[in-house]
Amino acid sequence: MYKPDTNLVRLTGLLVITTLSMPLARGAEPGPLQQLDQLLEEMNTLTADVTQLIIESDGGVLEESDIRMMLKRPDGFSWETLSPFPELVVTDGKQLWNYQPDLEQVVVEDWDQSRSELAAQLLAGNTENLDQEYLVNLRETDSAEFTEFTLTPRAADNIYRQINLTFQNRNLDMIFIDSSNGQKTVWQFSNLSINSEIPDSAFVFVPPVGVEVIFNSYVD
Repeated sequence: MYKPDTNLVRLTGLLVITTLSMPLARGAEPGPLQQLDQLLEEMNTLTADVTQLIIESDGGVLEESDIRMMLKRPDGFSWETLSPFPELVVTDGKQLWNYQPDLEQVVVEDWDQSRSELAAQLLAGNTENLDQEYLVNLRETDSAEFTEFTLTPRAADNIYRQINLTFQNRNLDMIFIDSSNGQKTVWQFSNLSINSEIPDSAFVFVPPVGVEVIFNSYVD
């Protein structure tokens, strides 16, 4: 049975950046967590160009990719790798399509939101229980234009060492993930368009004629 590779699992985790909702209740004096939630909650739709860097523990760049992404709350997400290897991962919140044009195949599976990684859940606005697992702090930057949040795990056995989210003038600028295995992932966002109209059809994939369709059952 076909199973997605680990890079795809990592991407689809981000992917289902896709399921955006669940606002956090606010107090009279918003702390870092509430401020982060407010910024994320402003993004009902988002399109952006993304430069993804995967950095090895020794500092070498393992992979650099150019990506075009779209998201729409509550369920729509599209993550299209343009280079170096074309690939499309898209979901409507019910099904996930992974189209690899070089292989002339698309893998289809039911989407399970619980598989999404932390970065995906944050962009989904799901910060409800975040402070139970992470310390959320504001980090000083060299410019008043930038706001940076750092998330540090409370548990020593967490798969992450730290996650940083940076905003420029309230727009998402970068996500940095430092994994406990030493690998680092950077998503640099540019050409953002926030809250523009995106049709639901943008998150449903229709395979081209002649493309092999593989239906995959996810096994935990």
